[in-house]
Amino acid sequence: MRWFWIDRFVEFESGRRAVAIKNVSYAEEQIPDYMLSMPIMPSTLILEGMAHTGGLLVAEKSGFLHRVVLAKVSKAFFHEHATPGDQLIYTSEIQAIQPRGALVHSTAHLDGLLLAEADVVFAHLDERFADIQLFDPAEYLSILRSYRLFEVGIRPDGSPIEVPEHMLDAERRLLDVERRRCAKQSP
Repeated sequence: MRWFWIDRFVEFESGRRAVAIKNVSYAEEQIPDYMLSMPIMPSTLILEGMAHTGGLLVAEKSGFLHRVVLAKVSKAFFHEHATPGDQLIYTSEIQAIQPRGALVHSTAHLDGLLLAEADVVFAHLDERFADIQLFDPAEYLSILRSYRLFEVGIRPDGSPIEVPEHMLDAERRLLDVERRRCAKQSP
């Protein structure tokens, strides 16, 4: 099973700030299994949601060309629990970004109250990892579209964030492969 740590972006300003929502559902298999006496979302998964929001913010800054990985959580505080039916609001703000990585401050709010906060360090993988593909670019683009990043995303000047050409090329190649496969299967 693939878990998604956010459901969609509601704000996204390139290189600065992103706001995402996560709807907590009892249908997610980790919720009822975490604490049998009290169904709550594990704090580690709230941290994952904050990191997911911040990591995509960092990755977008380079047009999704750098491979961004979570390197370290320098500090994290959890003030409350999230339970099924809650909607979490994750906000991530880039504090510093450099060629080797970035520092992001993230928060999770529930009904306007601070639920959690963390400082997360992300690393850009260098040429030593050039042969390692973390994601298929076409699949990655599909996920970003489902998060509505390109619907709400803006650049600092207010213009919309465009889908990077390398991702569109990967999507076109995948569609061509699918068309050829379907053509071979039809009588």
